[in-house]
Amino acid sequence: MRFSKAVVKYRVLILILALALLIPALVGISNTRINYDMLNYLPEDMDTVTGQNALLEDFDKGAFSFLMVEGMSDRDAADLKARIEEIDHVESVLWYDSIADLSIPMELLPGKLFDAFNSENATLMAIFFDTSTSADETMDAIHAIRDTAGEQCFVSGLSALVTDLKDLCETEEPVYVGLAVALACAAMMLLLDSWLVPFVFLVSIGIAILLNMGSNYFFGEISYITKALSAVLQLAVTMDYSIFLWNSYNEQRTRFEDKQEAMAHAIRETLSSVVGSAATTIAGFAALCFMSFTLGRDLGLVMAKGVLLGVICCVTVLPALLLILDKPLQRTRHRSVLPKMSGFARGVTRVFPLFLALLLIIAPVAGLGYMRANGEVYYDLGQCLPEDMAYVIANSKLKEDFDIASTHMLLVDASLPASSVRSMIDDMEKVDGVKYALGLESIVGTAVPREMLPDSIAGLLRSDRWELLLVNSEYKVASDEANAQIDQLNAILKGYDPSGMLIGEAPCMKDMIETTDRDFKVVNAISMVAVFFIILLVERSLSLPLLLVAVIEFGICINLGLPHYLGQSLPFIAPICISTIQLGATVDYAILLTTRYKEERTSGKDKREAVAAALGASAPSIFVSGMGLFAATFGVAMYSNMDIIRSMCMLLARGAIVSMLCVLLFLPALLILCDALIRKTTLGMKVKS
Repeated sequence: MRFSKAVVKYRVLILILALALLIPALVGISNTRINYDMLNYLPEDMDTVTGQNALLEDFDKGAFSFLMVEGMSDRDAADLKARIEEIDHVESVLWYDSIADLSIPMELLPGKLFDAFNSENATLMAIFFDTSTSADETMDAIHAIRDTAGEQCFVSGLSALVTDLKDLCETEEPVYVGLAVALACAAMMLLLDSWLVPFVFLVSIGIAILLNMGSNYFFGEISYITKALSAVLQLAVTMDYSIFLWNSYNEQRTRFEDKQEAMAHAIRETLSSVVGSAATTIAGFAALCFMSFTLGRDLGLVMAKGVLLGVICCVTVLPALLLILDKPLQRTRHRSVLPKMSGFARGVTRVFPLFLALLLIIAPVAGLGYMRANGEVYYDLGQCLPEDMAYVIANSKLKEDFDIASTHMLLVDASLPASSVRSMIDDMEKVDGVKYALGLESIVGTAVPREMLPDSIAGLLRSDRWELLLVNSEYKVASDEANAQIDQLNAILKGYDPSGMLIGEAPCMKDMIETTDRDFKVVNAISMVAVFFIILLVERSLSLPLLLVAVIEFGICINLGLPHYLGQSLPFIAPICISTIQLGATVDYAILLTTRYKEERTSGKDKREAVAAALGASAPSIFVSGMGLFAATFGVAMYSNMDIIRSMCMLLARGAIVSMLCVLLFLPALLILCDALIRKTTLGMKVKS
C-alpha cells in the first residue's frame, strides 16, 4: 500500500519524469542499428559462418551479388564494370575483361566459360563487396549499383534481398503502428465504458513502447522482425493491464469518496492481479531466448523487457494520467455495448458434454494439421517479398536467362595441388543441378601454371590461405533438392580438403533449417514448463496448470494447423514464435476464469453453479482482451506486403480469437468434468457447507 500511496502522491512528478525519459529514449531509437540479415543469427561455430568470416578476413570479400546486364554491347558492359568498381565498398567485379582483353572475341572462350557469363541477350558480372552481407555500406553500394547500371540491369544475391527488405520495412513500419493504434483504440472505445479512456491508455502504453525501443540501444542492434513487431505486440499484450486498472479504479470509486484513496487501492489490486499475468507473458517471450538461432533471443529479450515496462507504466504513469484527467473521463463514460454474460454462461455449462465431445472430435484433426504444417514451412527469405520487388525480378531473370537459382562459394586450402582442384571441380559438376564450378583452374586452364598468373587475376580468387570457387546451381535456395546437393558437394569437398568450407546463401539456409527444427522443440518445451510452474504458484494447484496449458496448447494446435488445411505455407520463424507468444499472452484468459471459479467453488456453490458464475463474471474481460489483441494485429496482417510480418500478425490475430473461444467454451466443460480432481490437488479448495 505504501507504493500505491506514493504513486498517487507524486503523480505529477511521475509524469514529468516519464516525459523527461522520452528524450534519451528517442536518442536511443535513432542510434539503434537494425539488422535485416537473418543469417547473422546462426551459431558462430558453424562452417558456413566461419567461412563467411574467413572470406572477409582473407579476401577482403564479404557480400556477393550477380549483376545481369541486358542488351548492352561488350564495350558498354566494360565501361559499366569500370564505373561499378569505383563505387565505395565494391571490392572487385569479375567479368570477361577481368581475364582477357576485349580485343579477343568472347566467343573464343571455352564453351563452359562463355556460357557462364553470357546468354542470348544478357551478360553476367560477379560483384564482390569488402563489407558483410547486411552492412549499411553494402546496402548503400547496392543502391549505387542500381542507380549506375540503370533499368536494363538486375542485381541478385542476398545483399540485394536485404536492401529491398530494408526499404520495404522503412516504408511500412510507421503504418503498422498507426493501424495497430487506430484499430485497438476503436475496439476499446466500443467495448469499454468510456470514449476517452482508450486514448489515455495509448499515451501510457506509448510511453512504455518508446522506453522499450530506446533501451534497445544497449543491445547494439535488433532484427527488422523485432522492430516491426515489438511495438504492435507490446500494445496488444499490455493493453489488458490498463483495462484491469481502469475497472478496478471505477470499482473502488464506489467504495471510497476520495478519488486518490480509490486509486491507491486500485493500484494495489492491479499490481497483485497482473503479476501472474505478466509473468506468463514474459515467460513465453523468455523461452525464445533459448533458441540457438539467436533471432529468438533478439525478439524474446526486447518483448520481455517491453512487458515489464508495460506493467511499470501501468501502475505509475497511467494512474497519474487517470487522476489528472478524472473529470473528463467520468463525463465521457457510457454504457458498454457488451451484454450481460450470465445467460451465455448458463448455456455453456448446461450443454458442457457437447463441448467435451467437440473437443475430442477437433483434437486429432487439429493435431494432424499442426504436425503437417510444421513440415510445410518455407525458408527462402525471397518468398517474403512482393513479386514486383527488384530482387525478386532479378532472381527470376537470372533463372530464366542463365538457369541459375542459387550460388555457392567454396573455400579450398591454397596449398591444394591444381590437379586436385581440377579433379574436385569435375566431380562437383557431375552432381545433379550443378551448372558449373568456377575457379582459377577453370578460367586459365591447364596450360598456365598458378605461379605465372598475374596478381590482378590471381588476387580475385586466391589468398595466402584459401582459393575461392563459385558453384552455380539450378536449384532454389532452401529447397530439398538444393539441400541434398549441398550434402553431396560437402562430401566431395571434404574428400579433397577436410578443412575446406562450403558457404553462401543456400548452405546457410540449410544450417538454419537444421538449427530451427531443434529450436522449435526446445522453445515449446521450455515455454510450457515455465508457464506450468507460474500457474502452479499462482493457483497453488497440481492439476490446474496441466489443464490450463493443455487448453491453450489445443488452441495453438488449431491456429498453427489451419494453414495446412487452407493450403498455406508459413515462413519458418512464425510457428516457433507464435507457439510461445500465444501461450504466454493468452493463458491469462484461462487464469482469470479459473481463479474466479475457485472463489465461487469455495464459497459453497456446486461445480456447475461455480463455473457458470465464474464464466459470466470473467467472459466480458476475456472478450475485451481477446478482441484487443485481435484488433492490434489484424490490421497489420491485412496491410503488410512482407509475408513474414503478414503471417505472424495473422497468426497472432487468429490465435487471440481461437484461445478466447477455447477458454470460453472448452475450459468450463473441463472444469466441470475435472472438478473432483481439481479440489483434491489444489490448496484451499475445501468446499464450505
